Amino acid sequence: MRLTRRGWGVVGVVAFSLLMAAQYGSRSLNAVVAPLIVVLLAAFITVYRAEKPLIDRHPIEDGFIGETRRVGLRTEVAGPTAAVVRDAVGDGLTPVDGGNVAETTLLDGETYEYEVRLEARGEHAVGPLSVAVGDLLGLAETRFEYGRTTSVLVYPRIYDLHGGARHDLRLLADAVRDADREEFDHLREYARGDSLRDVHWKSAAKRADGELVVKEFIADGAVGNAEVAAECTPGKADEMAAAVASVGTYLLELDIAVGVSVPDGARAPDTGRRHHRDLLALLAVAGAGELDDRTRKGADVLIQADATGVVVCVDDHEIPFERLYGSSERRAAGGDGPGGGAESTASGDRGTEVRA
Repeated sequence: MRLTRRGWGVVGVVAFSLLMAAQYGSRSLNAVVAPLIVVLLAAFITVYRAEKPLIDRHPIEDGFIGETRRVGLRTEVAGPTAAVVRDAVGDGLTPVDGGNVAETTLLDGETYEYEVRLEARGEHAVGPLSVAVGDLLGLAETRFEYGRTTSVLVYPRIYDLHGGARHDLRLLADAVRDADREEFDHLREYARGDSLRDVHWKSAAKRADGELVVKEFIADGAVGNAEVAAECTPGKADEMAAAVASVGTYLLELDIAVGVSVPDGARAPDTGRRHHRDLLALLAVAGAGELDDRTRKGADVLIQADATGVVVCVDDHEIPFERLYGSSERRAAGGDGPGGGAESTASGDRGTEVRA
């Protein structure tokens, strides 16, 4: 329990009045000093008898960089309580309009709310909370601390790959799409981006022009499996996570079951929106590191990030990640499928960013 600045101001007035009374008599000052002393005593009694409010934190929904999320604090108090609320906000989050610090009146069963802006990928804490309960005139207060925190996951950026180079995207999809390779269909001329494993070398050797030909197979309609593995040097985890999220989202939209392996975790191949969110949650906290040789060699798609950039490795091809997304950037929210959405705004020339 302590005096506020306003309370110390009142104490100063009382002390000055008592000093003047000692010099010139107290008759003219009684009308000022007595009420102030009564008010101070009432403030101390009120604050001394104040009970600690019960505070229950609402969970915070995961989101993407640039979005805002609402922080909710449900209060249980005996009656209307004047208070100053200070809720700590961790790195990677920014309170909107300073809403995490406010003078307010706590009401029983009501929820105090404010918004935070998601600024960086990762798992970020909101809290601990401090509530200073005071008297109605704000002369004295007692502070209650609440150690409990809640966390919010911020997903990596997802870039829409549909605007990237067609031969690169075809190479990416063909490398992981499941087809019945025992049921041969026909031969065709080699096109840039075709996998070398599909080249029919005997037929190519017989051609007078020396051009390559590739085998086409009849797809059996089954959903393919894709193992996406990623590693990076220190300081490049954000770039790695964004590339994996973007490639994984693109493959999920092709009805391919996607599994992900990063240095500190893995998810088995699966499909669907829930699995997509599970992958994003893994990537939200993925850190730097190297993969073991077995994981690296067994991946259908290997993504590596270092000081020179981000590279997507498919069938001995190295594709700069920047080449996989287009030249216009938009952000989309909502949608029923992975990366789906209807709202978009042009905001630059670095590619297309999609919200799941």
